[in-house]
Parts: sequence; structure tokens; C-alpha cells
Amino acid sequence: MKPLGIKAYGHIPHLIGSRVGPGDHTVSEGQHRICTEKARDRHDEIFVEEKLDGSCVAVALVGGKIIPLVRAGYVAWSSPYEQHHLFAWWVRENEERFRAVLREGERLVGEWLAQAHGTRYVLPHEPFVVFDLMRGHEREPREVFWERVKGLFVVPRLIHRGGPISIGRVLELLEPSGHGAVDPVEGAVWRVERREKVDFLAKYVRPDKVDGRYLPEYTGTGPVWNWMPATQSR
Repeated sequence: MKPLGIKAYGHIPHLIGSRVGPGDHTVSEGQHRICTEKARDRHDEIFVEEKLDGSCVAVALVGGKIIPLVRAGYVAWSSPYEQHHLFAWWVRENEERFRAVLREGERLVGEWLAQAHGTRYVLPHEPFVVFDLMRGHEREPREVFWERVKGLFVVPRLIHRGGPISIGRVLELLEPSGHGAVDPVEGAVWRVERREKVDFLAKYVRPDKVDGRYLPEYTGTGPVWNWMPATQSR
């Protein structure tokens, strides 16, 4: 069952030159230029944030209930993966915080960093980092998002805000991680807004990034945990 009737989150297209995988696609040349070289006009505002490497999940308020979701839109407790069961447990433990942010039909989307995927973290904060507040396919602009989650949730490190900024310059600013990455930071996400509305997103991933290098499916060994609640033992 998909409580929202849709995926919790789609895929962000890549900037030209980013490392792409199967099924990935890139932005148009025009969008790439807006992000990295020249804005259309003074109404383009570009935000660049550190890209996090975990499991994309969401928390929705549907029918008055707080529901944890995996990226595909299914409830987290139906997932075959332990990390998503931990997420469902964590959401239940923090339900009042989500109720303080969400309105009926909305969802908070973020990265669940409990288990290492392609990047290990020594987390200086809790394992959930929120990066979008959505209703249907619409995103709230950054100022609204920041105000709604202020003092309640961790957000991605802001690297740049203003006009276009090159990939090279962002890579210079990317390290050290704002979230305790032990391995090199995976990349960054460009967010373009116009007149206080989100226009489009794009991302850049380092060419040497290996997806899922710490996952059991890749290593043949057990999971690598960045975080585990005190009530659990490993």
C-alpha cells in the first residue's frame, strides 16, 4: 500500500559531468548553465547543499496519522531492510516533532543515515536529515522549509546561496563535511528558485563515488552502522 498514492520522492537529475548510473539522466544544457554559469535574470536564486548518502525516506501526515515511508512510497515497516524498521521506530519515538511541522497531506523527506551505503559518517547529530517539505509533487521554497523545521530537525549544510556557482568551486567548498562524513563527500545538490517557488533541482556526484560500497549486498558481510539506538545492540 502507498498511503500517498505516489512515490515519496523521485530522482534528481544530474548536472553535465556528474557520475551517472543506470536509469539516471542529466539536466538540459540550459538548466546546467543556470546552475553553474549564468542566471536567466535577477529572479533566479540558487541554493547549493551538501549531498547526503543514506536511504531516502519520508514522513507523511495522512488521515491524522504520522506514517514513515520508504522512497517508493510504501510504509517503512513493510520494508525487508532493518534500516527501515529502525527508521519506523525512530519516527514513532519522535512523532510529536513531526506533528509540529506537518499539515494534513504533507510530508517531510530526508536522508536516513543510520546505515552506511557508500559513505561512512561519524554523525554529530541525529540520523535523520530533512531536505524537502512536500505536498504531492510540489516542494516548499527554502525559506518556508527552513522556518517550518527550525529548531526541530537537522537540515543539509548550505554551501552557497545566490547566483550560479561552478562545479569546481563547489568541490572546493565541499570538504570538510558538515555531517561527519568519514569518506569524501558524495557531491552536492543545486536548487533553483524563482519568485519564491522551486523551479528545478540538479545534483553533482563525484566520478569516483561507488554506490552502496558498504552495503551487505556489495561486501558480502554484515551492515556497517553509522548510528544505532541505545535500545539496540550490535
